[in-house]
Amino acid sequence: MSFSLIPKMLCPSLTDLTPERLQKAGVTFLMLDFDNTIVPYTTDVPTPEMEAWLARMQCSEIGLCVVSNSHKSRVVEFCGARGIPCITYARKPFSKGILQCRDKFSLDLSHAALAGDQIYTDVLGANCAGTVSILVRPIHLHTIWLRLRHVAELPFIFIGKRSAKL
Repeated sequence: MSFSLIPKMLCPSLTDLTPERLQKAGVTFLMLDFDNTIVPYTTDVPTPEMEAWLARMQCSEIGLCVVSNSHKSRVVEFCGARGIPCITYARKPFSKGILQCRDKFSLDLSHAALAGDQIYTDVLGANCAGTVSILVRPIHLHTIWLRLRHVAELPFIFIGKRSAKL
């Protein structure tokens, strides 16, 4: 467990992560951020590509759980409609939601990963909890604040690209 803003893995999009790629990295369970990782903040409707990816992952040997800071019912409704377990009020970058997921599924966090679009919540939370952090490109940077946050994350993304294992 380390206080680090450097992602262990980088991926252009969540849909570029394959079960084979995760298994090669020793990952057997994938925790997913929700907003701007699976769907944009502005909609609850995933792209057909994302729907197909979720279905493929559910048919694989990789376990899935959405771990979201959101407290909105849309996360629970989205996950419930697809049979994906979820944990809301995760409080990332604190480890609360990640540890809840660990306990719920009896996980060894060294064989689990958290994929999300933010360095300061998803990557930091995963690294502090002792699980693999996977940074994916945000789906949509629709506000100035999201764009500014992304600019502030660029140095860590650059370092992550140089040192990432996948």
